[in-house]
Amino acid sequence: MTNAQFSLLVGDNPFHGISHLSQQRARTRFDQNQETIEHAANLVALSLENGADGFMFSVDQTTLSIIEKVSQNHSGEPVRLYAIAPYAYEYVRKATHNGGVSGLAKSLAKELLLSSNIKVVASNVAGLLRLNLSALLKTYVAYELSRIKAAAKRNVVLESFMLHELVTDMALALNLEGLCKSYIDFLEERNIRPGFETRNFPYLVNKFREWNIDFSKLTLTSAFNKVGFQMCPSKLECEQALNRACEAEVIAMSVLAAGYLKPAEAVGYLAGLSGLSGLVIGVSKERQAAETFRLFKSGLPSVELPQDFVLSEVKM
Repeated sequence: MTNAQFSLLVGDNPFHGISHLSQQRARTRFDQNQETIEHAANLVALSLENGADGFMFSVDQTTLSIIEKVSQNHSGEPVRLYAIAPYAYEYVRKATHNGGVSGLAKSLAKELLLSSNIKVVASNVAGLLRLNLSALLKTYVAYELSRIKAAAKRNVVLESFMLHELVTDMALALNLEGLCKSYIDFLEERNIRPGFETRNFPYLVNKFREWNIDFSKLTLTSAFNKVGFQMCPSKLECEQALNRACEAEVIAMSVLAAGYLKPAEAVGYLAGLSGLSGLVIGVSKERQAAETFRLFKSGLPSVELPQDFVLSEVKM
């Protein structure tokens, strides 16, 4: 791991009240720090000032509002965005508000038609009527891209759009080679790196090698940490798979193993994984934002963190 090669991304979980250790703790902590879009955007900005390179987020109205604020206020190098979709909770909430699954389907269909992707919808209409999975996925991705584009007005660039682990791992389990390749081609045509989040990194690597998918075109994100937390099926197999996918951009999440590891320990482990391209960590306090990214940017345990220093790690 070197500063020139490694990307440090801010995660969005604290902005949704998500924490490996305690959801209530995360919610309380964020309530005490003015749970507003303005505050979240300031945390992202502060992280960027102290060494972060970009923002990894689940696509929903909260994160899109944060991006809009960052886009308006940021003046340095363009902020690199890594989007993950679908964000399941957003659609559960919409289903509740719209009278169940049928109401959600009607609402989503209306939003798709009103989005800026009429050409995409029209080109896939036959497939949509036949419930073709590739056509459905491309239309959905185009819809999410239009939402991101509307929020990201300037000073930001969408580096990668990633499928959520639930979609990725289901596609792998069902052997949906055509769906994955269609998705990759669709994003490549738009000069966006296709991405996949997964909870079984070795299985994804093996499948993609079997399907002759070019790893150099992809961004992948999965758990990597010293104690093997969430590294499925095992820490060793994930590390070995990393060597087989070294051409890909691989972003590590869960790097502190739900708070079990100290930041200095995490840095030491990640420094030895030559196949990693970056990591993502969520922060919920200004002090965390400054100290966390300074520490990881240096690559050394150069600061002694206080006992109450707790990070809210990314768990999409």
